[in-house]
Amino acid sequence: MRHRPLSLRPHDVCVLLQFALSPELTFRDLANLVGLSVGEAHNATKRLEVARLIPPGGGIVNGKACIEFLVSGVPYVFPGELGPETRGVPTAHSGPVLRDRLQTGEMIVWPSAQGEARGLSLIPLCQSAPRTASMNPPLYQWLTVVDTIRIGRARERNLAREFLERKLPRKVRSPS
Repeated sequence: MRHRPLSLRPHDVCVLLQFALSPELTFRDLANLVGLSVGEAHNATKRLEVARLIPPGGGIVNGKACIEFLVSGVPYVFPGELGPETRGVPTAHSGPVLRDRLQTGEMIVWPSAQGEARGLSLIPLCQSAPRTASMNPPLYQWLTVVDTIRIGRARERNLAREFLERKLPRKVRSPS
């Protein structure tokens, strides 16, 4: 019997980041925090398990593999492309984690009618990302860091990597 190849989806990155923030979640809680259906939260979790980014059955993410994937994989698998100026929610180096450390002059936003900033548009990894700024601030911060990796220059990507290395657990814990 042939198996279908693993195909991670962009919103799987959002699920991975949420597991890094809170490893012990029910699918319902995960779905609410990330803005997915329960079924899609389950499917994303299974894809991340197959990719060996989270352990089977839950637990702490594989920090080393997660950093490698986010820094070396995401920009190639889910590249960001800047679009026209629009209203939206600040992301990438314009987001809360790096905006004080990087003064680039250009604002980057996820398009959103609820956003209060204007800048070049960037399509987020998951459709619910603009809502995370108010609904799930920790995930919002991490998503902006990943967007910095997706579109940033070397200095910006290095600062984003340093953030991930400080925040992500280095070891994998087996599920209890």
